[in-house]
Amino acid sequence: MLDGELPREEGMGSATRRVFLFGAVAAIVGAVAWRYEESQRAAAWRYEESQRAAVKAAPDNRPALVSIVEFSSAGVRQGLTQVPRIVKTDQEWRAQLGRGVYEIARKGDTEFAFSGEYWDLDGKGLFRCVCCQTALLSSAAKFNSGTGWPSFFEPIAMENIETREDRSLGMTRVEVSCRRCDAHLGHVFDDGPPPTGLRYCINSASLKFFKFS
Repeated sequence: MLDGELPREEGMGSATRRVFLFGAVAAIVGAVAWRYEESQRAAAWRYEESQRAAVKAAPDNRPALVSIVEFSSAGVRQGLTQVPRIVKTDQEWRAQLGRGVYEIARKGDTEFAFSGEYWDLDGKGLFRCVCCQTALLSSAAKFNSGTGWPSFFEPIAMENIETREDRSLGMTRVEVSCRRCDAHLGHVFDDGPPPTGLRYCINSASLKFFKFS
């Protein structure tokens, strides 16, 4: 054996130890990185929840009455009318809607794509708010966006919805809500078809469909 040459078993043992040590260090670094990302996500979630809580805690100085457009069961526009704004406690909404719908319609959650009741519905009728029955959308404006959510190129009446900037989840989007009860409906994007070029991406859980009669 030449000077400086290690026995085969000893050389293989050294290589194995180096591989083991490298793998252990990589695993530790990966675990630290994962925990850091998780802590960042948790911090972002806590911040968003605190912002929502602050908004809810702020005094509601909005008018007690709102103006919406009423529609008949046949989808015929009946005219603009003033109705009381609907305000309920979280407990009341949860009892009315059930947990799943409550989390979406009242807490701003989003249902999974292709999981909702109406994403591929092609019936003719009105989509009303699941919380207050305000007419929101018509099947005449519904189209297949391929996204897995019910999509519409316009609401049935602009007076019946509200839009606001939504900066949650690290994105800037435009949230759509019901004007009468402030239910979360979804978001609107500028990648829709003519004539508006808009796509109102709405949660099925926030809607209740009524066939034209």
